[in-house]
Order: sequence, then structure tokens, then C-alpha cells
Amino acid sequence: MENAILLESMARPIGPEQHPVELAWFGCDLRTGQIIEDLPGLRPTGGLSRRLGQATSASFELDLGGAPRGWQEATDQGRTLLVGVDTHTDLPVWAGIVLPREGGSANTVTLGAATPEAYLDRRYTGTQVLIQQDQATVLAALMTAPLTQGPPFVMDAPPTGVLIDFQVLDSDDRTALSAMQEVMGQDGGPEWTIDVEWASAAKTGFVLPVRVRKAIGTQAPQPEAVFDFPGCVTSYTLAESYEAGKGATVTTARGEGEGDSRLSSPSKIASDLEAAGWPRYVHRFTPASGITDPAQLDAHAAKALALMATGAKVWTVEAAASQAPRIGRDWGLGDTVRICVEHSPRHPDGAEVVARAWSWELDPAADRVRPILVEED
Repeated sequence: MENAILLESMARPIGPEQHPVELAWFGCDLRTGQIIEDLPGLRPTGGLSRRLGQATSASFELDLGGAPRGWQEATDQGRTLLVGVDTHTDLPVWAGIVLPREGGSANTVTLGAATPEAYLDRRYTGTQVLIQQDQATVLAALMTAPLTQGPPFVMDAPPTGVLIDFQVLDSDDRTALSAMQEVMGQDGGPEWTIDVEWASAAKTGFVLPVRVRKAIGTQAPQPEAVFDFPGCVTSYTLAESYEAGKGATVTTARGEGEGDSRLSSPSKIASDLEAAGWPRYVHRFTPASGITDPAQLDAHAAKALALMATGAKVWTVEAAASQAPRIGRDWGLGDTVRICVEHSPRHPDGAEVVARAWSWELDPAADRVRPILVEED
């Protein structure tokens, strides 16, 4: 009876489509987002990936045989943006800034590109003193420099309803990326990511929305996107760890410096776990350079304890991209999805969990999608 109930709960609202993931590539002006050239001869030489609040990179090869006349202008290093659009859904799924480009006597040119988050590591915050401001306002302030003479960023940052203090001096030499990651890393901190969208219905260019939310994506208790095994999933691994840096019952965030002058947060203790018999595991860490506010250290220590108290549970799922729920339409970064295992050596009686997509990898040529899914308490 239990197995029958489990199998019934594994019904897939989103059925297999058998549509291979094919991406149309465009070379665009980095400042405006306008398309310079279609690049039909461009292919990633490995997987594409994205992560919440972090930059990722990818390598490409451009076949010069039949390349458009403007291929050089469309792939200039530091000045162009590569955008891949799913030809089945017509939705942009990945964008990257061209940084290195190499070519010579060969018939191909190799390119390297990094997602737009990488640009934030090339711009600095200046002095920002933000007292009792909404989290979204703080992140928007840290984006002040990148929004000036930068890529086609557009802020999508509605108020989160949470007020915080944050300050940084120009002399701290903090990049926008490091400061925004610091805000995200605090207890109750907002999440952010940079997406890519068509700029208009004319589809002649793209914009890069900077999304700020209390939690990016949709966290549904019973999400429609289902990765099932057997089914679209070809293999999976559940990694459970209480290694150093992944599990702790006591966390302390430390600032920079030495001796008595070094700032430190009060220790955060998982008293409920220790009372239930868990041994004490202590984790001390320095969350970011340049933190001078004890309240910020305290927030980082609390966030670390929330993530580490019972250890990490991470599902790495490899699925056929042509059969799995579609990236950009059925699920995306930050969304929850269902993992349904009918039976396997690790789960002989089956398993069904809801986990959240903190990152993903897509390799269209290999028909492979690989979401990294984290179980959250």
C-alpha cells in the first residue's frame, strides 16, 4: 500500500517532450544589448552553468567557415555579450561577457565568456552609508557604479520589507560583487541574481535584469517540475556531509586583524541539537574582507549556523535535457523542484523530496542538464 501511494505521488504533471535543447547564439553590444550578428557557427566546448549570486564561465569555439562578416565586432573582448536562446521556447537561457579571444592559422577562434555577475567584480562601490534601509535599497545602492557606463542592467528589486544597516568606504576597495555577496550572506539576507531577457517584443536585443528578492525563484511545496528516476534522470547522487565547513553546531564570524583588536561575533549555538545529544562542532570563519560592523559579523554567524547545523544534503541530478523539465520555462535558478526516485540501490524503497536549484549546468550537445539541488529545512 505504501509503495502504491508513493508511485501515485510520483505522477509527472510535466510530461517528457523529446525536444532536444538547441541554442541560437547572438553576439551583442555589451553596452546596449543590441544584437550585432547571429552566430550560427558558435558552439560551447563544454557545459553552461549558472549560480545564485556568483559568476560562472564557459568556453566557446567559432567556426570561421561561413561566419558572418561582422563576427569580429560581435565577439570583441570586453565589448560584447554572447546570448544563447532556446530555439524551442524562444527564451534566452544564458549570457556571458566575452573576455579572452584567440585565433590564428586555424579555421576556428576560441572564446571565453563569464556571466554578467563577473562584471560586478570590475566595478567598485565607492562610499555607501546606508542606515535602516530596505535590503533591496542597499543592493540597488551597491549597483550604482555598474549601472553607469556598464552593460544593459535593469534593476528588478522590489522592497523586501527587511531593514538593515550597511556601510562601506571607497578606501576599502570593495567591488560591487564582493559587497553584494556579503549582504546576501547575512542571516535573513536577500538573494540576487542577474538574468537575461529580450529587451522588447521586436527581439533585436537583450537586457540583464538584476533580480533582488528575499528568495529568488518560486518555492512551491509541490512544484510541477519533476526529475524522476527511472525517467528523465539518467543518474543521481545524494551527498550528505558534516565535514569541516559543511556542518557545525557552533559558528563564530571573525573580522580581519590580530589579537584583541580583531572583531568577532558572539558564538551562535544550535542548543536544540546539542540538547538532543549532538557533539559540539565549532566553525570559525571570516566572511568577507573589510567588515568593520559587529552587527554584520553577527548576521553572518547566524546565517552560517542555519545552513550548517544539520549538515549539507545536496542532490546532483543528471538528466536528458530533451526529456527533463525545460530550463527557463518549467524551472529556473532558485526554484524548487521535485526529485522522485522509484527505486535505486541508495533508495530501494523509493524517495520523494523537494529541493531547491542553487545552480545548474547545461550541455546541449550532450543532451544533458545537471541541476544542483539543495534540501532546505
